[in-house]
Amino acid sequence: MKVAEAIRDAARRLSQTSDTARLDSELLMAHALGTNRSDMLLGHMTDDAPADFASLVDRRFHREPIAYILGDAEFYGRRFIVTPDVLIPRSDSECVVEAALEVAPDSGRALDMGTGSGALLITLLAEQPSLTGVGIDAALSALSVAAANAARLGVAERTHMLRADWHEHGWSDDLGQFDLIIANPPYVETTVQLDPDVRDYEPASALFSGVEGLDDYRAIIPQLRQLLTEGGAAVLEIGASQAAQVTNIAEKNGFSAELRCDLAGRPRALILR
Repeated sequence: MKVAEAIRDAARRLSQTSDTARLDSELLMAHALGTNRSDMLLGHMTDDAPADFASLVDRRFHREPIAYILGDAEFYGRRFIVTPDVLIPRSDSECVVEAALEVAPDSGRALDMGTGSGALLITLLAEQPSLTGVGIDAALSALSVAAANAARLGVAERTHMLRADWHEHGWSDDLGQFDLIIANPPYVETTVQLDPDVRDYEPASALFSGVEGLDDYRAIIPQLRQLLTEGGAAVLEIGASQAAQVTNIAEKNGFSAELRCDLAGRPRALILR
């Protein structure tokens, strides 16, 4: 079977489980060919389809996210390694970077709480070369991915990845203070029924945060004052319906909160001062 025909067949099959069946098929084929999608479309459509393409399509048919199959995902114009140990970076979270760049100092230290793939922190450091950063995560497997991304994207010398859990007593004793803190903590309610692509594949520990989705904000926000320098700021990603609740938690702990929306106009980040 030729590449073009195999893509058509795959798209028909994937249309049962994916809203982007044709694109998925093309990306998987390009991956199987060891090239990019543009080059494939321009120069490989009459080639023989590689033998391992069918197994890639089967994985996607069973709702495995395309990023895990390909092994990377784009975020803020850069490609990040992703594995099932970390959440897949999403364009919604680019709002957090934009908000962080608004309040980032010309130089100083940044902390990423729950760094996962490192997408937020690494992007921030790449965009603001005078900053240094610390990324913490409770999962050593996630830190390994983040460290690989820091090296891949040229910020390893300004980045330190550290195992730490903000639920544990004394986790921040040796960290010092930071001019900027960013976080995309777990914020999904445990009762929410997620799509199988997310529910069955992405790490639950990075998604769920109690019945209201607020447990981690209640843990993080009271600790921010001791972590921030005088005049420092924190930027937290929030769920689209959580602005009022997280603002209330922040104000009860002595912070003001400014809301920023993502490109779809949904509440997505709070700047705390």
